[in-house]
Amino acid sequence: MKTNNTLLLLFLGMLAIVSCNNSNKQITNPKEYNEYLSIKGNESLDFANEEINFWQNKYENDTLQTSYLGIIASKYATLFQYTGDIKDLYKVEELLVKSNEASKFSKVGTLRSLARNYIAQHRFKEALVLADKAFAIGEGRKESQKLLFDVQMELGNYDEATKNLEAIKDMKDYDYLIRLAKWNDHIGDIDTAITFMEKARTIAENEDNKTLKIWSYSNLGDFYGHAGRVQDSYNSYLKTLALDPNYAYALKGIAWIAFSHERNTKEAKRIIESIENTHNTPDFLLLKSKIADYEGNFMEAEKNKEAYFEMLSKNNYGAMYNKYNTLLYADDKTTATKALEIAQIEVNHRPTPDSYDLLAWSYLNTGDAKKALTIVQKKVAGKTFEPHVQYHVAMIYKANNQLGKIAAIKEELQGSIYELGPEFEAKINKL
Repeated sequence: MKTNNTLLLLFLGMLAIVSCNNSNKQITNPKEYNEYLSIKGNESLDFANEEINFWQNKYENDTLQTSYLGIIASKYATLFQYTGDIKDLYKVEELLVKSNEASKFSKVGTLRSLARNYIAQHRFKEALVLADKAFAIGEGRKESQKLLFDVQMELGNYDEATKNLEAIKDMKDYDYLIRLAKWNDHIGDIDTAITFMEKARTIAENEDNKTLKIWSYSNLGDFYGHAGRVQDSYNSYLKTLALDPNYAYALKGIAWIAFSHERNTKEAKRIIESIENTHNTPDFLLLKSKIADYEGNFMEAEKNKEAYFEMLSKNNYGAMYNKYNTLLYADDKTTATKALEIAQIEVNHRPTPDSYDLLAWSYLNTGDAKKALTIVQKKVAGKTFEPHVQYHVAMIYKANNQLGKIAAIKEELQGSIYELGPEFEAKINKL
């Protein structure tokens, strides 16, 4: 009987291992993306530089042709996309400001271009001023309404955003469909969001528009991941890379699958370090810190965190990393008051539920759980479905002994561990 019990325990143990392996089955295959980790050169980047030189020479020979400034600006935007160098983004701004000044801010195209640059810089209120101005001029109103939807979503003005979305309604229009997908993602209906994004992808494929196909595939990669469709996410990122081998965002998506789904930290780091050779931005240092922390390599995690702050100090990123900074500072009781200061700035910049969550989380970590709860009740609960926010809400409820509200959130979060990261598994179980 004793032997039988031992065999039974061994059998059950093997079943548990098999079950675990099935739930986190191997998705990535290095043979399918290795070629993208060692790409020499970038044709899009080279072409952009050639175009900058060409149009810059034309402009210098005829400075009255201010239309050239917009062309040059678009090429610097391409540089920023591929290198992540913040100086290129500011160069775009400089050129577009000059172009708008030359036209006395009367051309809707250059107004919208500058507004989009401000969105990239997280200068949303300034972007809204330009978008409103473009709309008021009247030319190309639907394009201005698309822009207004984007800005209002960033600012948390959801009623205004939906009005603009309704105004551009056209189920055969790519731009409308991707915004409809974004809206459904915002309200927590990821399946509907995917349906509309897939419709947009079909339009891009039927038109054989390379730029739109790349955008569709990479965004579907994200959406599929949010929905737990990790294999589909991986396949979509591969499709992106097949069209643009230098598309760092898709490689980052594959690195996340290796880390969060497969728990293969070695492979995730290999991918990230290859991206950093050409696309060097602070968020990759934070991802490496997160991976090291999960491995238990706390010295390496701290080293990457310090490198992140050093990179911020050497480059002016404005408000672009306020969210990351708030979360990092809030995690340490000695810097939690600093988190509170940044969170308040972020709320002023963009009063969204996510920004108020940062404020509530900062109050919790400075010891004011009641203040945190008040903010959650008024500005966060039921207004956003982001897993990170939901985790913060649950922790704030727990700190205020409102335990009855946690069970439903906990169940939801257990289905979001892939999106949150593997280190959240233990945190969620403790709720």
